Amino acid sequence: MTSKQILLALIVPITWGLGFTLAKIGLEQFPTLLIMSIRFGIAGLVLVWFTKPPWGHMREIFMVALIGSTIQYGLTYNGLRGIDASTGAILVQLEGPILALMGVFLLKEKLGITRALGMGLAVIGVIIIAGEPRLDGQLDSVLLLIVGSAVWAIAQIMVSRLKGISGITILAWVAIMATPQMLIASLIIEDGQWLAITTASYIDWSIILYLALIMTVLGYSVWYHLLSSVDVSKVSPFLMLLPITSIIAGMILLDEKFTSSMAIGGLMIMAGVASTLINWNWPKKTINLS
Repeated sequence: MTSKQILLALIVPITWGLGFTLAKIGLEQFPTLLIMSIRFGIAGLVLVWFTKPPWGHMREIFMVALIGSTIQYGLTYNGLRGIDASTGAILVQLEGPILALMGVFLLKEKLGITRALGMGLAVIGVIIIAGEPRLDGQLDSVLLLIVGSAVWAIAQIMVSRLKGISGITILAWVAIMATPQMLIASLIIEDGQWLAITTASYIDWSIILYLALIMTVLGYSVWYHLLSSVDVSKVSPFLMLLPITSIIAGMILLDEKFTSSMAIGGLMIMAGVASTLINWNWPKKTINLS
């Protein structure tokens, strides 16, 4: 990875980590699939003007939307409802190891000893953090998040196989296709949609705008761009930085507790990600990021 790609990769856990905590707040007002359908609807309306329909790949993109958005977000964010944001952000870090392993077995990518050791160190950090807060009595929510992580990883492998299509094109049309899927699913299995919409405050709508424009448009545009240009096993370790952002945001916005376990585990995660940079090829010249 180049220095530019590394800087871009850092945008992903920052925007997603904060968005994960904000989503926890938004779920207090909106049903899960409803808030996700509004989020993706806004993102799709913004992005559709900057891309052309990928007519030859509509079936694949429909399946990515169904698996990676409708099903995955339904699982993950319903799981988030039952636990605090910090714990949720920690559990979804299973996405990174699962995604890297799928990249090795399905895409024949090379993980490498250095990256493997770095990911192992980061996983140990996740395990340490997972001890606080405790998960007693929250098995259903934990299982939903774990299954959601596996489904998300499957979808990212599907995205990585969409060669010749720009990240913004994939994102735009996944959002457009996921929106009605999520809305229909919400109308079937959820209730209280109209009440949630009519009683939402400016803060609630601001959260949705962040989820749509920053977390989705910006964060996923960067992510899909990286998937199309970098091996999955190289970029996936950056996702392990996501809980650091979520823990900090949870402390500030939700008054969640910060413990010594979180501090030690967080340092191990950052050290693990840093160790994955050792064998990467850094450019000799300064790259223009403009």
